[in-house]
Amino acid sequence: MSFLSSMNISASAMTAQRLRLDVASENIANIDTTRTEAGGPYRRKMVVLEAKNENSFRKVLMNAAGKSWQQSTGGVRVSQIVQDTSPLKPVYNPEHPDADENGYVQMPNVDLIKETVDSMSATRSYEANITAFNAIKMMASKALDIGK
Repeated sequence: MSFLSSMNISASAMTAQRLRLDVASENIANIDTTRTEAGGPYRRKMVVLEAKNENSFRKVLMNAAGKSWQQSTGGVRVSQIVQDTSPLKPVYNPEHPDADENGYVQMPNVDLIKETVDSMSATRSYEANITAFNAIKMMASKALDIGK
């Protein structure tokens, strides 16, 4: 694996973690939104990540057998952003304009603690990838200085 491949892997992870943080921020911002353009209350969004590996089993097997040489790329990518289907939270507030005939308002299924934990996890993962990226840069820099 080359230095550039390693940097690309860390960069893909930083991009994915930044999007996770953006989605958690959007969820927190809409924690009290009872009316959306689509109708109904806001629903929590979640980011689905998947491995970004362009090597098929056949390519890996051929590489192992020495029949061809190809760079192994990896990393992570966002495959989709999905809505959380967990139930909405009914809150008794008969004065609210979106209250039903019994006085209950359907509030978003956003939990502040979950979003805080997701934000912290995304931040820590981002920081870990920055550390890896900087380590790769330092190794590449030292490798280029050997001949001098």
